Parts: sequence; structure tokens; C-alpha cells
Amino acid sequence: MVLQQLGGSISRALQQMSNATIIDEKVLNECLNEITRALLQSDVQFKLVRDMQTNIKKIVNLDDLAAGHNKRRIIQQAVFNELCKILDPGKPSFTPKKGKPSVVMFVGLQGSGKTTTCTKYAFHHQKKGWKPALVCADTFRAGAFDQLKQNATKAKIPFYGSYMESDPVKIAEEGVERFKKENCDLIIVDTSGRHKQEAALFEEMRQVSEATKPDLVIFVMDSSIGQAAFDQAQAFKQSVAVGAVIITKMDGHAKGGGALSAVAATKSPVIFIGTGEHMDEFEVFDVKPFVSRLLGMGDLSGFMDKIQEVVPMDQQPELLQKLSEGNFTLRIMYEQFQNILKMGPIGQVFSMLPGFSSELMPKGQLDSSNPKLMNESRMMRIARGSGRQIRDVMEMMEEYKRLAKIWSKMKGLKIPKKGDMSALSRNMNAQHMSKVLPPQMLKQIGGMGGLQTLMKQMGSTKDMMGMFGGGDK
Repeated sequence: MVLQQLGGSISRALQQMSNATIIDEKVLNECLNEITRALLQSDVQFKLVRDMQTNIKKIVNLDDLAAGHNKRRIIQQAVFNELCKILDPGKPSFTPKKGKPSVVMFVGLQGSGKTTTCTKYAFHHQKKGWKPALVCADTFRAGAFDQLKQNATKAKIPFYGSYMESDPVKIAEEGVERFKKENCDLIIVDTSGRHKQEAALFEEMRQVSEATKPDLVIFVMDSSIGQAAFDQAQAFKQSVAVGAVIITKMDGHAKGGGALSAVAATKSPVIFIGTGEHMDEFEVFDVKPFVSRLLGMGDLSGFMDKIQEVVPMDQQPELLQKLSEGNFTLRIMYEQFQNILKMGPIGQVFSMLPGFSSELMPKGQLDSSNPKLMNESRMMRIARGSGRQIRDVMEMMEEYKRLAKIWSKMKGLKIPKKGDMSALSRNMNAQHMSKVLPPQMLKQIGGMGGLQTLMKQMGSTKDMMGMFGGGDK
């Protein structure tokens, strides 16, 4: 996953600081230097990194901290907040409304995945009740209309374009007008990909914008663009009123820091990220959960929301009842791993769980739900029957034991009356989370107090926070 290496480096720097006996100026500087190095190596713009380091030092003035303050937590909180500030310009983007026609214009560099992203954006809103339509105003790239036509047809979304007309402004105008008459409430205009140096294409982009008068201009950026991201994004912002950013190809292994730079250059929020080639590999972007996952702190609320999407409503009460009883069997593990496989890329899903590995158990079928019956001879038979090594079965059983231990700690969790996952995520409190987290991860977050702060940031209820208080421990 893009930025995974960056997140790991920052997490290790914070962990080393947490392991220090005394937090003094030297330890703080070493931690910040490691974080600075990681950000620069990930292609984040130098000025952004320098400003972030300066801001953290202003916030974390060790000489001014009174006795009893948790210095580790204050530093970790400052790093978290500064990363959020880079990704959050502080103003929301335009939000389309159902039933009211909105025009959204997509711009971006060549090869950024813009045309595919247009369709994903349309498909995402179509599933939620919008009536989207696609307009291909890209007459520069050969095959652009064919690609949009193919994507739109597959997603059953109406589209407009022309093989004969060479004027993208005229195509855009005609397409927008047509779909307004057809009462489409989300009209998406795809434009030609371009580079900063191509003045003619930038002028064309401005003309398309003037002709269609978009409610929102979205800048689509490849996460692997690197150091050029800031200048390129700024050039687009100077030509048209970019109001939002979508980052693509987040499933790759590039450095990805340029994505942070692009947000700063456009002063516009990231609203979605593309996590794969398929139509549904497209996520709403939320800054705080993203940064939390980046730092290895997980996103329990997002995880529960994903589970809610894949676990049928009629099965949720039974699953929650088993959760509250702390009764975890191999059958439950198998069924929930099958649900997890529907939730998206495994690494992405497991990054939502604090301290969890992205490695999964083997996918071999389980013929028993009672782990007590799983002796060596039985494991050998399972290995032969599934075509796996005995080592694979043993590793799966170790994974089961680890998950069962965590599951048992959830015993006594208050189950919502409706028995649904969304209500559970709202009811989850710091006490239960502290039992689930690995001790080292809990220490890195800043103990119970740090966990309370994190859960509050992630949208936990005020009532939950009131149960435990917010002082240093």
C-alpha cells in the first residue's frame, strides 16, 4: 500500500521515543529528525516538512511543560495533528445534492487514471441513489472516448461523446445540456490529461470550465508522481478553480508523499482515494482515520462500518451475541474471514486494526469448529485434504489462538438493542479497546488517556468519554 513505508517509519520513530526512559530535548530532536527523513524520502515537499517540524517544536516546548504532563502523548498528538493539517485544508469541498443538477469537471495529468476515476465516482454515487452521467471532453488522447464508453456501459451509466467532433468545448457543452434535460443530477465531465508545460491544453481546460460552469473541479493525481506533485498541482489550481482532490493508485508500492504535497498546493481536500482497478475499489477519504491507520493506530469505526456492509443484517445479531459471550470457534473465524475477503484488499482492511498483521490464514476449508479436536494427526489430514503444508495448518491454528484471545476480551460488551454493527461501533468504548490492543501499541498511543483522545478524534461519543475522564495517568 502506498505510504505504508512512510507510516512504518514514523511509527518506529514514535516507538523509539516511547521506549526512552526520559523524554528530553535530545530524544525529541532524534524523533523529529527520523520523521523528517521519512517524509522527505517519501517525496513530501521540503517546505511542508520543515514547517511541520517547526510547528511541532512550538507545540512541544519541553521546558514549558509542567510536571505531571505526559510528554510522550503530547508529542504523538502533535505529530498526528500536523499530519492531519497537511491533508486537511480546513474547508470542505462542494457536495452534490440528489435531485439538483450538479456539474463536476475532472482534470489531471496524463496517465493519472482520470477516466477510470470519473466512472468510479459516478458508480459510487449511482449506488447511493444519484442519477449520474458521463461526458467525454477528451479529444486529445486516442481511445479516450472508447475507454469512457466501455466503462460507462459496464456500469450502466449514460454517457456522451463524439468520434467526429474535435472541439472538446462544444462536446462538453452539448453533453451537459443534454443530461440536464434528461434530469441527471450528477453530470461528470472528463477532460484531456495534460502536463504543466502544455499551455494550449491548459487553455482548453479553462475554456471547458467557462462553458460548462462546473459546481466542482476535481484534480485527479497519481499517488506515485513524486517530487513533481506540488508544482503540477499548483499549475492546475492557477488555471481552474480546483475544489477537491482524488488520489489514485493507492494500492501500489510507490513512496506516495507527493499526494500530501498536492493537497497543500491546491488547498483543497482529498475526497476519495482509488485503491485498485475495479469499479468498487474506491473509498471515501476521511483525514483522521487515514492518518491513524498511517501511524499504525487503526480505524476501528471504519472497520466496523465495512463489516456492516458485508455481514447480512439478519446475521448481525447472532454474531454480536457470540462476540458478547466471548465464544470464538474456528467456524466463526472462517465465516468472518470470508466476510473480510469481501471488504477489499486484505492489507487495507487489516490496517484498520491497531497492531494487526496483514497476513491471513490459509484459505483451506475447515471441517471442524472445535479447536480442541485439532490434534497433530487431524492437522496432518487437513493439510493433505487441502493440498497445503502441515506448517500452514499449524500457523492457521496459531492465528486462531491469537484471535480467540482477543475475542475473549470482548466478553461482556454491551450489545445494541437493534443488534446491528453500526450501533456497536458507536457503543465501543476505551475500556474494551484497551483490552484488545497489544500492550506495546497501547503504550505507543499513550496508554488509556491517549486511547481516549484517539477515540474522541475518531468520532466516539461524548458519553463514552465521560465514563473514563481525560486526565494523564
